[in-house]
Amino acid sequence: MEKQITPCLWFDNQAEEAARFYCSVFKDSGIDRITYYGSEGYEIHKQKEGTVMVAEFHINGQSFTALNGGPVFQFSEAVSFQVYCDTQEEIDSYWEKLSAVPEAEACGWLKDKYGVSWQIIPAVLKDLLRDPARAARVTKAYLQMKKFDLDALVNA
Repeated sequence: MEKQITPCLWFDNQAEEAARFYCSVFKDSGIDRITYYGSEGYEIHKQKEGTVMVAEFHINGQSFTALNGGPVFQFSEAVSFQVYCDTQEEIDSYWEKLSAVPEAEACGWLKDKYGVSWQIIPAVLKDLLRDPARAARVTKAYLQMKKFDLDALVNA
């Protein structure tokens, strides 16, 4: 079996909550396993015995790990997850469920309530940008958008 790459998302103490939230947003998803801190290693991890250490979950066949590691690290836009959508309804639905920081919204990017960045992208955008006759018009159009407007991009 080929080894899969699994993103590990570092949370302060919201790993299980975040995993359950993401599973509520995406249809083909689920919690695979929850593991808990024991007494071993407390002097290093400083987590109370019995609290969630890791929530393993999957979205559309992609495995994720959510780790409660404390407030040491924060998410940034340097890493984001791209969600390709076929319809405006899909774009609108993901945007409504995920976007929690309006000032972070730009060109299809949003930030959720945990600080994780997502790109909600029309699947057709790649094809529109490959067409040299349309690329400049499409780019000009999407640079003015926060949430992508599929019709406006297709008609650009």
